[in-house]
Amino acid sequence: MTGANNADANHPQGAQREGLRPPFFLSPRLCLPSAVDRLMWASKSGPAVRQSREPIFNVPAVVLATLAIFVIVHVTRVYVLSPEADLEFLLLFSFIPARYDVALLLGGAVPGGFGAQIWTFVTYAFIHADIAHIGMNAIWFLPFGSAVARRFGALRFLAFFAATAACGAATHLAFHTGEMVPVIGASAAVSGMMAASMRFAFQPGGPLASWRHRDRDNEAYQIPAAPLRTVLRDRRILAFLIVWFGLNLLFGLGSLPIIGAGQTVAWEAHMGGFFAGLVLFSAFDSIKKPAPLDGGGEEQRSPGDNF
Repeated sequence: MTGANNADANHPQGAQREGLRPPFFLSPRLCLPSAVDRLMWASKSGPAVRQSREPIFNVPAVVLATLAIFVIVHVTRVYVLSPEADLEFLLLFSFIPARYDVALLLGGAVPGGFGAQIWTFVTYAFIHADIAHIGMNAIWFLPFGSAVARRFGALRFLAFFAATAACGAATHLAFHTGEMVPVIGASAAVSGMMAASMRFAFQPGGPLASWRHRDRDNEAYQIPAAPLRTVLRDRRILAFLIVWFGLNLLFGLGSLPIIGAGQTVAWEAHMGGFFAGLVLFSAFDSIKKPAPLDGGGEEQRSPGDNF
């Protein structure tokens, strides 16, 4: 989450910005068909057979549509709304902890009433401070969001996005009760996507194990997920967690610089979104078959092990 850029006249002083620097990057796979290879194959094997064309960026439509909404919202704020209307927009749709202070709400300090108390748990995730903020979130949303969207499908993906964003906002509220500083940005939801990906990406036959085999691409995203307690014993995942949490704490506490002046990172929201993604994954995942152990046998699980 982020605090709005002080250099931008359209952003109110002190607005927060979520998830300025997520720590890990897995670039989306670039699939470029080779015309030379096709011609060589055709010359040796007879008439060419028409092949299906792969997209340049293998990104699910729901992920691209979500990113497009981020851009549309920001462009509308910057180029369509007046400064006064933009401030009103932020007060109605950003997440403001003071909104849940009864005295301030009844006094009309924060508009929107009871409805805004509900919808802002999600709508803040579609608002960003500037293009750099959108770009940083997009870098992590493309690979991790794509992995989750391929596994969940569009509807479950959108519900999961909303749930992790809401959990991030709730965690921020717990630490900043009564504050008037608006919280904006999709980083809590992006953090949730990272955590959800960990539940299946590191599995044998999962996306990280089969990235060189395009013919197994769909199967890789349908690999059964490991139970949470098994995930937390994986050294690779533990290393990921240590670095991710360490960087979030450093940025959040101000030990490391961030892009832009007067911007703060709502690291508590990142933590809330991440833990929500890790724990809520099983509630959204439709593939319930127990994951095989590295030794090849199936792990016997109790009902609580799904979590």
